[in-house]
Amino acid sequence: MSRIKVYGADWCHDTQRTLEHLDGLGVDYEYINVEENAEASRWVKEKNGGKERKPTLEINGRVLSTPSNEELDAALKQGRSQNAE
Repeated sequence: MSRIKVYGADWCHDTQRTLEHLDGLGVDYEYINVEENAEASRWVKEKNGGKERKPTLEINGRVLSTPSNEELDAALKQGRSQNAE
């Protein structure tokens, strides 16, 4: 199972940008469409003060909401260094 979960929507530009970035890096992830999964939608809203921010990512237990590619890269790098310990 992937240590990275991407909660988003197929129509969302930021979700598509994030998925393309992860694909370009060759990073394994699990994509969950919040429009098709009510439990995932509730989880995203819980993590974002009641808002369904897309994408919301969980990386090794850390939650990122609509991260830029640079913020995502930093979180991935941090996650790799934690896994190496």
